[in-house]
Amino acid sequence: MLRAGSLPVSLMRVLEPFRPCFSAPSFTTFVMLVAGLAARPAGRTVCGMLTGAGLARVWHHSRAHRFFAAAVWSADEVGLVVLRLVIGWLVPAGAPVVVAVDDTMFRRTGRKVHAAHWGYDGSLKVPAGTQKLARGNCFVVAAVVVSLPFLDRPVALPVAARLWRKGGPAKTQLARELIDVIAARAGRAIHVVADSAYICSELRHLAPGVSLTGPMPRHAALYEVHPALDNPLAVRGRRGRPRAKGAKIGTPAQLAAATPGRAATVTRYGKTATVTIHERRCLWPGVFRCRPVRVIAVAGRRASLALVTTDATTPAEQIITRYASRWAIEVAFSDAKNHTGAGEARNRLPAAVERTVPFALFTQSIVIIWYHLAGHHPAIARDRRDRAPWYTTKTCPAYIDMIIKLRRVLIASQFHPGVPGQPTPEEIRAVHLAWAHAGV
Repeated sequence: MLRAGSLPVSLMRVLEPFRPCFSAPSFTTFVMLVAGLAARPAGRTVCGMLTGAGLARVWHHSRAHRFFAAAVWSADEVGLVVLRLVIGWLVPAGAPVVVAVDDTMFRRTGRKVHAAHWGYDGSLKVPAGTQKLARGNCFVVAAVVVSLPFLDRPVALPVAARLWRKGGPAKTQLARELIDVIAARAGRAIHVVADSAYICSELRHLAPGVSLTGPMPRHAALYEVHPALDNPLAVRGRRGRPRAKGAKIGTPAQLAAATPGRAATVTRYGKTATVTIHERRCLWPGVFRCRPVRVIAVAGRRASLALVTTDATTPAEQIITRYASRWAIEVAFSDAKNHTGAGEARNRLPAAVERTVPFALFTQSIVIIWYHLAGHHPAIARDRRDRAPWYTTKTCPAYIDMIIKLRRVLIASQFHPGVPGQPTPEEIRAVHLAWAHAGV
């Protein structure tokens, strides 16, 4: 369907910064596989990408497989280019970068698939009371969370991913490595948000300018900060190490009961509500040792939440909103598996397994960047409501609308008058069939 050399200029503007990551032949392969993956509505295997790019009868399929299994390129370097594009085009100048960290399972079958294992898969639909166990590859992913002018919710763009292996480094250690790489290249303050699995001692000492925010367990033991910790000069000359822990506060619930609350208006998960905030600077020795942290207990109408953060200056309302934006990475995982096709490739070699899923995640980020720069139009949401009238309240495009718009542009670019060799009737019928399958 697609033709090399006739891709839209708007898409090539986004892909051109990736050229230094590859050799000349590999860059051509990279560009066409990105376009093929975006254009393919189903069957997003490696050969499916080649077919989506219209090169199944032009290139041998080994060229696409060799790109993932043997070509010389680094997924980390490609991710850093995505990071540079996201910060340069989607994050306001001088603003801090919010990074969400989480892991997810991409289901795979076959005994010879590299690093495949049985593990928890939260996206697996099973009967109530049944464990959500699946076999596949688990990736730790870091995504930049941004707010776009045409969306009413934050969106997460994956910029780094590492394969987790049984017997290898822990997931929290991989997350620490990803955060360090991002912090070294971002040139901005970094605010990391994560779920409770990543609020641990491994992430206790992050790089300067990097904060960590996440939920606390209900049984966490909290203590007052001893005055000697804030004023070490007052105890100079005394023998022994200065005290760090003061009086015991107890659990987060006990902290909320003992700390005066204040009413505040916060926006999270697309809704604005009034909650009661109990905030205190204290110690959580079980994770942060003698490093003071802020504990923010949030009491709402339905449920309560206790957050811990190493950010010492940002108002509590913004901390709560920042943590709520973490959910965007869960939406990104769902979009990657259901719409982009991440995890559908059936390769088994170590290098291919380690690079194919990050490639698909980065393609998803490229689609969102392209849509922000060249694809958005206010009529897209209205057109979706016309075709799906049950979406009565839909006012903003979803990721599926973004990738469908890119498919339309990719198809239209093949019929531009400047493209030599106009398509035959058989090719036109094939394009119409692809158009129907793509949902456009």
